[in-house]
Amino acid sequence: MRLAFVSNVVYPFVTGGAEKRIHEIGTRLADEGHDITVYGRHFWDGPEEITHEGMTLRAVAPEAELYEDDRRSITEALDFAARALPSLRRRLRCDEHDIVVASVFPYFPVLATKLASLRSDTPVVTTWHEVWGNYWEEYLGYLAPFGKFTEHITARTPQHPIAISGVTADRLATIGPDRQNIEIVPNGIDTEQVRNARRPDGGYEILFVGRLIEHKNVDVLLDAFDAVASDHDARLGIVGDGPERERLEAKRDSLSHADRVEFLGFLDDYDDVLGHMRAAGVFTSPSTREGFGITFVEAMAADCTVIAADHPGSAADEVIGDAGFLVDPTVESLTRTLDEALHGKRPLADPVERARQYDWDSVASRAETAYLRAVDGTW
Repeated sequence: MRLAFVSNVVYPFVTGGAEKRIHEIGTRLADEGHDITVYGRHFWDGPEEITHEGMTLRAVAPEAELYEDDRRSITEALDFAARALPSLRRRLRCDEHDIVVASVFPYFPVLATKLASLRSDTPVVTTWHEVWGNYWEEYLGYLAPFGKFTEHITARTPQHPIAISGVTADRLATIGPDRQNIEIVPNGIDTEQVRNARRPDGGYEILFVGRLIEHKNVDVLLDAFDAVASDHDARLGIVGDGPERERLEAKRDSLSHADRVEFLGFLDDYDDVLGHMRAAGVFTSPSTREGFGITFVEAMAADCTVIAADHPGSAADEVIGDAGFLVDPTVESLTRTLDEALHGKRPLADPVERARQYDWDSVASRAETAYLRAVDGTW
């Protein structure tokens, strides 16, 4: 199978969940003998086309800033889509690829990929990590209608859609393709990398990892921790950064047990994050919007007791099953379960065993099956 991925950013030169997924699946499919090409921006040193870990990386646009004022740049996405279109169209018309897989966000590259494929028989597969819906209002403010319109147009574009969770598939079906036509292929982790991560010299009994934004509900976690801290010899470590950090640090300073809460910021080394998970006994994230929730899987692989929010906007229940605890995203509910976890209560199912089903080898195999179905017309 000659497979092309389209992503404006390319791992490991830019690190993020969507590009890491492409790298992990792509390298494994390359090892299986498939011909893999990634079309992206020129973030690496050297020529525009290189071979990296068995894959061809082909730059169709120069390196560019991805963010403007802490939000993904619309002009960057439009620029990449416009630059990628001619190269993709030329190569697809020459029948160079059997299938093209486009990451949905930031939307415009999907539309460019579809345009490029119009005069060929090459199927276009899309990977949906999230469907934002009303979240556009929080993210873009008065420009929200533009974001919603772009998402709806992308969803209605003829495609073979893959969603990373059932929650994301259900959301996608409300604005685009039939639910029965959406394949589910989750995100993954390297379970061996988690097991081998070195624990830090000073760890935390309770850990949060994630972007510090409103729907992560870190303020709820801070209040719940303060409520249980008098009865437990425990510390809370918060890994991550974001627009809410200053407000959350001010809230931390007002707690009765402020000296036992530490903001570690963004950790450049992924292994350091995994090491903190291995050192922690409890991992908690009361986030109400998770298209998948990879940190839950990483924490389970590290044998943490995972506490997540039970909310229709989160795939946490689908991801952790009986290998963790689900709570209402309130201080009272989280406090109660956090106290029980610190007293040693464990979930019904083994978290480590649950995490193994999300190992990248398994995920790549599922992705390969879906891609081949698109190629042979049985999707």
